[in-house]
Amino acid sequence: MRKLLQTTLALPCLLLAAVCHAEEIPGLPKAFIDGNGPGWRALTLDDFDHVNCDPDTWSMRDGMIHSTGKPVGVIRSKQKFTNLEIVAEWRHLEHAGNSGIFLWAPDEAFTDLKPNQLPRGGIEVQILDLGYAENYEKENGKKSDWFTTHGDVFPVGTSKMTPFPPVSANGSRSFPRKELTKPSSEWNHYYVRAINGEVRLWVNGEEISGGNNCQPATGFMCLESEGAPVEFRNLRIRELP
Repeated sequence: MRKLLQTTLALPCLLLAAVCHAEEIPGLPKAFIDGNGPGWRALTLDDFDHVNCDPDTWSMRDGMIHSTGKPVGVIRSKQKFTNLEIVAEWRHLEHAGNSGIFLWAPDEAFTDLKPNQLPRGGIEVQILDLGYAENYEKENGKKSDWFTTHGDVFPVGTSKMTPFPPVSANGSRSFPRKELTKPSSEWNHYYVRAINGEVRLWVNGEEISGGNNCQPATGFMCLESEGAPVEFRNLRIRELP
């Protein structure tokens, strides 16, 4: 009886070990959200309002949303969103390019916003080329402890968020658990889920960063122009209850 009891008690531990071991086996299939299915719809420039960029900063080219990167600024969605999913493929066309997707930017974030300024609120999902970090290391002789080029998520201006670990040295940004971003001219895939004040980011098929307790947790979505040309394709959105 004692031997049977010991074997029974050991089973949960053995099963847990098997599951953990299975998760480490390379080549196992991963869920990949491509933005197709019920409720998903495509976004084009017609779904955005120009805010503080030049008339020719943003354009549609071969079905892609293109930004020259100049001046610094944003376009914002015509409608506000609360719970949503976003799929976006993006690529930088220059070494060390910078851009981003803003979520839940409130009305006041755009008040009197001038060219070469960014919204004063929202949750930013960073879109940064690997060359940005390379340049920083060359100039400073060390790696940055306040940003990465692999999918940081962080609050901007008046917005608030509790970042998921690992976090930046100052505690404001959620740093990625893995380095999965591809270099400039190659396409990267983002899947973003923003529900009930929580944001999670998947880069090229794997969840890597995010945060919760976001305030506010409703507002506009923006695409960012920040100094260098960038392209978006297959930009799709699904609103959730």
